[in-house]
Amino acid sequence: MPFELPKLPYAYNALEPHIDAKTMEIHHTKHHQAYVTNLNNAAMGTDAEKMNIEAICKNISKFSMATRNNGGGHYNHSLFWETIGPNGGGLPSNEIAKAIEIDLGGFEKFKTDFSNAALTRFGSGWAWLCVKADGKLCVCSSPNQDNPLMDISECKGTPILGLDVWEHAYYLHYQNKRADYINAFFSVINWQKVNELYLKAK
Repeated sequence: MPFELPKLPYAYNALEPHIDAKTMEIHHTKHHQAYVTNLNNAAMGTDAEKMNIEAICKNISKFSMATRNNGGGHYNHSLFWETIGPNGGGLPSNEIAKAIEIDLGGFEKFKTDFSNAALTRFGSGWAWLCVKADGKLCVCSSPNQDNPLMDISECKGTPILGLDVWEHAYYLHYQNKRADYINAFFSVINWQKVNELYLKAK
């Protein structure tokens, strides 16, 4: 099968107390694994079978809804695991810090705008920090497992940070307190990785 569940570079309990071990384990081994399994099934016998996940997302309008939902789920979660970590949090530095200052009005404004994007996304979805085609940063959100790489997305760009606001991402620990989960997310962001993705996207 072309798509596989990525291994996490840290233990399931590494993000406590911000994200609990049980949520991480279920999120990774059950939810993400289901997206991978279902994507492989949906892609079988189609052009998607021979494409990488980024290319699938960029051409998602050509594929089935099953490919869209599960391909998005696989891409989004793979990015999510990469950009959080046990040594995360704090303030961004290097090029991404300068870009947030210039493009988004500074870290505090970015934090407010990103939090609002996550909080006001009705139902399930994601909040994003993206690099647009002109190289500038933007903050937006998308429904379900859509993402800004997709050709059907209202918000277009290369995601470099995403926050999962599906209830499966936080409900065990935070119940209906999505705002508390969003606030905790800022304590686990791996800004070094976000900076790498920013430079690559530019």
